Amino acid sequence: MSTAEQQPPATPSDALLGPADIRELAEVLGVRPTKQKGQNFVIDANTVRRIVRTAEVRPDDVVVEVGPGLGSLTLALLEAADRVVAVEIDDILAAALPATIEARMPLKKDRFALVHSDAMLVTELPGPAPTALVANLPYNVAVPVLLTMLDRFPTIERTLVMVQAEVADRLAARPGNKVYGVPSVKANWYADVKRAGSIGRNVFWPAPNVDSGLVSLVRRAEPVKTTATKAEVFAVVDAAFAQRRKGLRAALAGWAGSAAGAEAALVAAGVPPLARGESLTVEEFAAIAEHKPAAERPAL
Repeated sequence: MSTAEQQPPATPSDALLGPADIRELAEVLGVRPTKQKGQNFVIDANTVRRIVRTAEVRPDDVVVEVGPGLGSLTLALLEAADRVVAVEIDDILAAALPATIEARMPLKKDRFALVHSDAMLVTELPGPAPTALVANLPYNVAVPVLLTMLDRFPTIERTLVMVQAEVADRLAARPGNKVYGVPSVKANWYADVKRAGSIGRNVFWPAPNVDSGLVSLVRRAEPVKTTATKAEVFAVVDAAFAQRRKGLRAALAGWAGSAAGAEAALVAAGVPPLARGESLTVEEFAAIAEHKPAAERPAL
C-alpha cells in the first residue's frame, strides 16, 4: 500500500486555514494587510468555527459574506451552509479565493460564488436569495456596509458580524445608554440587535490595536409600524444626534423648520420636548417623523 493510500481521508477541519496557511497564502499572493482597507485576517480555525456556530448557520442557508479576505471564514461557512456568496473588493484577494475554495473544499466549489465588487455598490447577488449575513467587517466601513446589506437584501433573516468592540457596543446599545446613537437606532429599524460575544486580538493577522465584538441581528418579524418612510425616520434620527447634547425641541428645529414646529411634532408624538435623542426608541423616532410640520407656504 502506498503512502498516499495509507493517509486517512481529509476531515472537514483539515480544510480550514491556520496561521501558517494564511501567511503562506499571503506570501504567494504578495499580500500585506493594509489599514486603509481595514484588513485583519482571522488566523484561528476555532474562532471561525465559533462564529459559524454563534451565527446558527443552517444546512439550508444561503450565506452572504462581505470581505472574505483569504477565505478563513468562507471555508467554515461552506462546511455548514448550503451556499456561500462572498463579496470582495480587493482585486488580488478576489482573484485568489475561488482557487482556495477548490483546493481545500473541492466538493463545495459549486456551492460558492464570488462577487468582485464594493459591497456598498452591490444591488443583486447570484443564485438563490440570501438568508443570512456572516462577516468579519472592515472596521472603517462596518456600519454603512451592514445597514446597506440589510436594506438591499430583505431576505436576510439572521446576521452575525464581527466588528470593532466599540462599534459592537454602539450597535447593540439600548435607549438611555451613553453610547446609544445613530447606528443603534438604524440597526434596530431592521432587526433585534444584541451583543453575541467578544473576540481577542491574537486571532488576527496582523493583530489590531483594538478589541473586537460579535453582534447578532435578527430581522424583525414585523417592520416598525409607521406611516413614515425609512428615509423620513432616519432624517429625524440624524438630526436628533447631530446635536445630541441638546433637547429635541432645539435639536430638531432645523428638521422641523423652527423650534416651535419641532415642539409641535414632539407633543403630537407623545415625546417630551426636552427629551434627548439618546432616550428614544426607533418607534418614537418614527412617531415624530409622522408629525413633521408641513412646510409653510410663502406669502403671496
